[in-house]
Amino acid sequence: MMPPAVVPDAAWLQNPRQAAACRRRLLAWYGEHKRDLPWRRSDDPYAVWLSEVMLQQTRVATARSYYERFLQRFPTIFDLAVAAEGEVLKAWEGLGYYSRAQNLQRAARVVVADHDGKLPDTYAGLLALPGIGPYTAAAISSIVFDRPHPALDGNVMRVLCRLLRLEGDPRRTPARVQMIRAGEALMPKTGTGDLNQALIELGARVCLPTRPRCAECPVTNWCRARAELDDPSVLPMRPRRKERPHLQVTAGIIRRAGKLLIAQRPPGGMLAGLWEFPGGKQEPEESLAECLRREIMEELGIIIDVEEEIACVDHEFTHLSITLHAFAARYRSGRTRAIACSAFEWIDVGRLHDYAIPRADHLVLEALTAGGASLHDFINRE
Repeated sequence: MMPPAVVPDAAWLQNPRQAAACRRRLLAWYGEHKRDLPWRRSDDPYAVWLSEVMLQQTRVATARSYYERFLQRFPTIFDLAVAAEGEVLKAWEGLGYYSRAQNLQRAARVVVADHDGKLPDTYAGLLALPGIGPYTAAAISSIVFDRPHPALDGNVMRVLCRLLRLEGDPRRTPARVQMIRAGEALMPKTGTGDLNQALIELGARVCLPTRPRCAECPVTNWCRARAELDDPSVLPMRPRRKERPHLQVTAGIIRRAGKLLIAQRPPGGMLAGLWEFPGGKQEPEESLAECLRREIMEELGIIIDVEEEIACVDHEFTHLSITLHAFAARYRSGRTRAIACSAFEWIDVGRLHDYAIPRADHLVLEALTAGGASLHDFINRE
């Protein structure tokens, strides 16, 4: 049971000697325990920026390989700015949250056009770029330009909520203001990037969401949650999650004269710019086959014959989950048009790997392979 709520007291942070002692312990721990990550070996602003974008909503282990491959493909901000969007999305394929890649490229083009290819060296200048929010601007400005801006990602907010025993929602202004003040009080005169990364590392490896390793924490003597609560993991407070809708969705493996039909998702929405097996959401009182026929007519203007279901996969997004039903289908009639999609292609199956496709469509391909079949089997049938 959590004790009665108290007003968070950051008095020790207002004491320069106490704040300095806490900072020394934290930085010493970071120097000894920090992970050897490729972006920590680079002082290239573009490379640091790329890592921060990739690490949003992505685990370090996953981001590492993508980061190195992406830099090989687009080694400079100029290379990224002039690339075709499809190339960028293909390099990002599998990381998810594709708007991050699109905003990264939009910002690169702004930097090349308006800043001679150099990232702005101020927090405000970074914040003005597409896709860069308060956390990313603070992280880049501190790591690259040594500006004293606290970088409040999920790990840092958890650490500071527990240090201060903040019992409000950390995403709300009152708690956020106190966390920013605490971060500013801990900032050294130089090496501000190390301080931010130390807090991030502490949250990632010690001050865990559940079962925090308080005995290993270098700043446990300053932690009010450790001192005053039976279970420090009750902080930060977590608002109740809304139940996510679950949708039944169809996709067509549509063939015509040995070719496969794929469609590009329109700009601005979920998975914008990616190529997919066309289809869509099932409506009430509609069979899956009826759904696919309707969606293909509305999206591409053609009539198809829907055959058997050849794969069924589940996939989760941030705000919803789906069951994707993939059907073999044959083109019957009509002129293919991009009505509710950005573009379409009738392609040889072997060219599919040239296009960036969503994870759910990859799962369909994996399900076919696991069942001993392949796209070729369905595209080349009579």
